[in-house]
Amino acid sequence: MKTSTRLWLDTAFYIVVFLLLQLGTMVVLMLVYPDFSANAEALALSSAVSSLLTIVLFAALRWSPFSRAYVRSRPWAVLAWVCVLAIGTIIPSEWLLELLDVDLGETEKNLFRQLFSTPWGYVAVGLLVPLAEEMVFRGALLRVLLILGIRWTASRAVGSQSQLALRAVGKQAIGVWGPIVLSALVFGLVHGNLAQGIHAFLIGLLLGWLYWRTDSIVPGVVFHWVNNSISYAQMRLFPWTEDVTLVELCGGSRMLVWLYLLFSLMLFLPALYQLHLRLRRPSLLND
Repeated sequence: MKTSTRLWLDTAFYIVVFLLLQLGTMVVLMLVYPDFSANAEALALSSAVSSLLTIVLFAALRWSPFSRAYVRSRPWAVLAWVCVLAIGTIIPSEWLLELLDVDLGETEKNLFRQLFSTPWGYVAVGLLVPLAEEMVFRGALLRVLLILGIRWTASRAVGSQSQLALRAVGKQAIGVWGPIVLSALVFGLVHGNLAQGIHAFLIGLLLGWLYWRTDSIVPGVVFHWVNNSISYAQMRLFPWTEDVTLVELCGGSRMLVWLYLLFSLMLFLPALYQLHLRLRRPSLLND
């Protein structure tokens, strides 16, 4: 079997395994808890267990290779800017969803209400889900797609698949954004609904870019953690904002909405620029 064919099959396999772990865990717990969808602890347990199984499996089989090298480089300033970047995406994303008139269905809203009604929900969604999803969609899926994209582009550009040619092409970011967009699209689709899917796709582009520039899932995990933690805090501390639009939240003032958006961009754009300056571009072809 050609290497490229095997790699494409690997990407499909990672997605299937991830979904089966989610579905399998849910089915088992539905048998244990007859009131599963209305049981906050059961929902949190399902998310936590499936995430733990995903982390253990992808780490043990090295489908998502890991190393302490990035953390040992002490990238604390980078991670701080990643937090700022994540905060800067919240209001623009909500504004875009309102502009597109896209919202969560009542079923999804009820599930999140239940899940976020318990501290265990935060353990699952705030801590375990970010690590599990970054291991699958960036550490495994995007890693392989980047190798495929760069190899394909290199073979088209120079008619050679030598490591020297691949590294040269990789440094120029040729063949990179196709895999990043594809992985973000898959990331959006697996969320199962349009509202979450659009948000996941957009942040998936940023998460993919962070992974490509660092060859590590750590920045993505931090971004993901901030994003999910804000969602959890909003639901727990300000549950009345769940069905409130930005205009309503601003007392009907569209000017105030634009000021909030401007403030978000004042966080987002400098953070993106700082990360662009600070992050290196590795070769992801050492596998």
